[in-house]
Amino acid sequence: MTKLAILAFAWILTGLPVLAWGEAGPVEWSASDKRKQFSSFVDYMPAPQRGMSITEVMQAPDEAWTRNDAENVSLGYGDTVYWFRFTLVTDAAEAVPYLLEVSYSVLDYLDVYLVEDGQVKKTWQMGDKLPFHERPIFHRNFVVPSELGPEASQTMYLRVDTTSSMQVPMTLWDPDAFYAAEQARSMLEGMYYGIVLVMILYNLFLFLAVGERHFLSYVGYISAMPLFLAGLHGVSYQYLWPEAIWWNDRSHIVFLNLVVVFGGIFTVSFINVTRDQHPRLNLLTRVIVGISGLLAVAGLLAPFRYLILPSIVVAITGCILVLVVCVVRWVHKDPAARFYTLSWVAMLFGGIVLALSKFTVLPRNVITENATQVGSALGVILLSVALADRLNREKKRALEAQQLMLGEERKARMAQEKSLQIQREANTLLEARVQERTRDLESLNEQLRELSATDSLTGLKNRGYFDRSFQSACVKAFRFGQPLSVLVLDIDHFKRFNDTYGHLVGDDCLQMVSRCIRLYVTRPQDLAARYGGEEFVVLLPDTPEEGAMRVAEKIREEIASTEFRVADEVLHLTISIGVYTVVPERADDTGEIFKRADTALYEAKEQGRNRVVAYRTSAGDVL
Repeated sequence: MTKLAILAFAWILTGLPVLAWGEAGPVEWSASDKRKQFSSFVDYMPAPQRGMSITEVMQAPDEAWTRNDAENVSLGYGDTVYWFRFTLVTDAAEAVPYLLEVSYSVLDYLDVYLVEDGQVKKTWQMGDKLPFHERPIFHRNFVVPSELGPEASQTMYLRVDTTSSMQVPMTLWDPDAFYAAEQARSMLEGMYYGIVLVMILYNLFLFLAVGERHFLSYVGYISAMPLFLAGLHGVSYQYLWPEAIWWNDRSHIVFLNLVVVFGGIFTVSFINVTRDQHPRLNLLTRVIVGISGLLAVAGLLAPFRYLILPSIVVAITGCILVLVVCVVRWVHKDPAARFYTLSWVAMLFGGIVLALSKFTVLPRNVITENATQVGSALGVILLSVALADRLNREKKRALEAQQLMLGEERKARMAQEKSLQIQREANTLLEARVQERTRDLESLNEQLRELSATDSLTGLKNRGYFDRSFQSACVKAFRFGQPLSVLVLDIDHFKRFNDTYGHLVGDDCLQMVSRCIRLYVTRPQDLAARYGGEEFVVLLPDTPEEGAMRVAEKIREEIASTEFRVADEVLHLTISIGVYTVVPERADDTGEIFKRADTALYEAKEQGRNRVVAYRTSAGDVL
């Protein structure tokens, strides 16, 4: 009596057939039917280890078959091969087409036999261990097309051999209704994968822009999740690797464990599960991540059947652990934990809805079948919002710290004006606060010094800047075959001028000369620089010799005609200019070009100064 009560209680709770055998009634299919689930009309029978042929299966007595009275065919994990059968009947006067869909895409081998009048009329062999193109209809699930003759009866036998869960959800479809429903499913899946792809690219660009490791681990997490779901639903085998049977069999294990690996890494770093604050949670998370990483590597080496159950156990444990970590951090008032907890609840909710639909607690429709994608998409969006919120808060803290530092610096400068002693005290106070920032400021100052390109006395560019610009102009002139002109200018008798009137007056003289030079070096690509002492250089890209000579002569005349007053005395300065124009035949001819312009300058001095001389190459001298 007690055993009967226990069996009755188990049947009430689970709806599973505890003691039931015999042939189920036939499935009625008419021309007006659009979709029908008939799992409760299906019989199943475990095959012996030696195997059974279809003939032996057809001859098996009814007592060998067990009736599946539940709304789903689910027999769990194991090594047993199962046979399933059901009968179709119709009273239609015409042939009625139909599609048989087995909507569990990770079955290894699925053989379907169509029997009429005791004879096998058609046979289909499918499964994810066979090439995708061998399927009768190219679909992520297993779809068999057939038709039921007028007032006919057919029996379908299905042989299922799989290392995954023995789930065989079967549905009869009217072809038009199937393709209409498929459009809705494809649209939802397209939206899901589109959202995930946008989030992956968005966060990848953020990682490249800001260098935060949170974004990289998050990109790994939201990449592994849709790849796992795509493999579970057969989308990846249909579109990504339809011929890669070996990889398709192992990708489920790899991506499932990578979800746990990247999810754990992201959790620890994002919501600050540090060793100091939460040593136990940090250690547990790292252990789960390590085990998942080993399982992901083992997924490439070991068969699927040995790894699927450990992977599921580790994944469930990891999900529970992450949820506990989120709640703990929320209790500790971590702002990021709020969004993170909501995102995990959304993902878990999607899985729960899908499970409830499988157990017929909720109706099976497009929404419940895609609840996992909807939940994970919502979770991905919430996590992206959390990342953006954290980035904004970090920017705000950095701005506040910068403003605080600037305020302290202003206080220090004011204290420095009052007293040297107060300055030392202020510096001592600031040293502890800005020590970390000082290294950054010193680095920036070093860069600014290197980038400084202006001669402080004349306002022209300095020699370092000229050397870099000269090299670039030479490369450009060589590449495009353009003439490049260089002017080397030297103030006549400047040393004697300095000795007579002093260096301060000499500095005024240099400033006057630089002003005259700027009057005629006006194009954006032209460059005037102080080369050293009283020597100046002018670089004229894309300028022939005639134009360079005109510019040099104008500069010489302008300086010669400009009055330079020293006390009550009015002086006139002169300069000598050497000009060299060439179309470079090598990109690194700057040294030879400047040497020849300098030679022309010395020629001008030897000819009496206050003149412009152009360098002429002798016959056979090729630059």
